[in-house]
Amino acid sequence: MKSQPSKLLYQTALGQAYLGDTLEFLPSIADESIDLILTSPPFALKRKKEYGNEDEDKYVDWFMGFASQLHRILKPEGSFVLDLGGAYMPGFPVRSIYMFELLVRLVKEAGFYLAQEFYHYNPARLPAPAEWVNVRRIRVKDSVNVVWWLSKSKNPKADNRKVLKPYSDSMKKLLKDGYKAKLRPSGHDISDKFSRNNGGAIPPNLLELANTDSNSSYQKQCREAGLKVHPARFPAGFAEFFIKFLTDEGDLVFDPFAGSNTTGKVAEDLSRKWMASELSEEYLKGSLFRFDNPILSTQSPIKTTSLKGSPYVSPQF
Repeated sequence: MKSQPSKLLYQTALGQAYLGDTLEFLPSIADESIDLILTSPPFALKRKKEYGNEDEDKYVDWFMGFASQLHRILKPEGSFVLDLGGAYMPGFPVRSIYMFELLVRLVKEAGFYLAQEFYHYNPARLPAPAEWVNVRRIRVKDSVNVVWWLSKSKNPKADNRKVLKPYSDSMKKLLKDGYKAKLRPSGHDISDKFSRNNGGAIPPNLLELANTDSNSSYQKQCREAGLKVHPARFPAGFAEFFIKFLTDEGDLVFDPFAGSNTTGKVAEDLSRKWMASELSEEYLKGSLFRFDNPILSTQSPIKTTSLKGSPYVSPQF
């Protein structure tokens, strides 16, 4: 069945959310107009999920259908951050390598550079897969997603001073007491600059972010409105880290697999412009609850009276 053309569902002061097939929506976006593409697409899993994941053996080809367009719309200094979950081979306790196959093709075929790899660790994730972790007890629980930070050029815009972490107690003591410059046993020459207070510690490429927002306003309002809560939301802290790290205020952030539109909400809170595309009408309807007074488009299939307790206002454009 042929998908319907994308339609503007709603907008805010800084962003726009489009309902429809992202593959058909992408050609309408201008060349080199996006500062950051930040997304967590449906993962490659053998077991079908309600959010529409692709089979592992077809996933890489499926995603590569988007790659050239994503490369085209990204600014020369822009970044593309892709969060991917792991998968086991069907019936066996051995891992799929689809994430790495996709990375190689995005670099070799689509023309992206790998700026840096990250690992998204969720300590609150339940033990899974159950067969190997809980029943047979031959694997530990899978709690890490790989995150590819890709870029269009070899020198993408980034500033780690925007994402500094609080100093540890030991570092605070070192800054207070001072540090004598010396050659470490490892061979690293630690200069007196090591004891300079830079306002915080440079974060590692392991992001520890628990997704525990089971009682969030978004979820409560979705339930009250009779809408499904998106089952695979990524934490706001994930989007916040990369938006701060890789963009400036006023830059444009795009999520091509928006889901419940965490990316758009965080971008708006950080004074960035945003654009979102999502295939599921129900999930995008629910994402309206993330915003104060979103404006429904005249193209929207939603009526302002269709959701209980609706905060929507009439379109002004």
